[in-house]
Amino acid sequence: MTEPKLSEDIKKVVEKWRNKKGSLVMILHEIQNAYGYVPRETSLELSKYLDVPLAQIYEVITFYNYFKLEKPGTHRIAVCMGTACYLKGAPVILQELKELLDVEEGHNTKDGLFALDVVRCLGCCGLAPVMMIDSKVYGKVKKEEIMNILSEYGKEE
Repeated sequence: MTEPKLSEDIKKVVEKWRNKKGSLVMILHEIQNAYGYVPRETSLELSKYLDVPLAQIYEVITFYNYFKLEKPGTHRIAVCMGTACYLKGAPVILQELKELLDVEEGHNTKDGLFALDVVRCLGCCGLAPVMMIDSKVYGKVKKEEIMNILSEYGKEE
């Protein structure tokens, strides 16, 4: 999809789901999948196009944790807080990331390079504590290694 407004692609999605139960959620899923978030401009257009109050659209967006209201950072950092990771030091890893990047979980860094999220499990319990940046898994992470790991991603930009 091209830009965050009700493009022809989104109109097709709306028409596909228009008369089906749960259509608003499904439309928002497709928008989220296309952009990585639900742009405000798209929500406004969607409200007009579906004749649904904007407040109702935002009720859905803010109710479900899946939906994001801000454009995601270039690189998504996911810190596992499942039982094994938590017990083996994930809270220390998360705190270090928050301090180094000056960001809270669920948000982007000011430069838009990273988005920081907490997840329940990455399926790598034997490597605890685990964090993932984009699709690369980092296991048995130590606080002292985080700056070097992050610097790999700064070089790319």
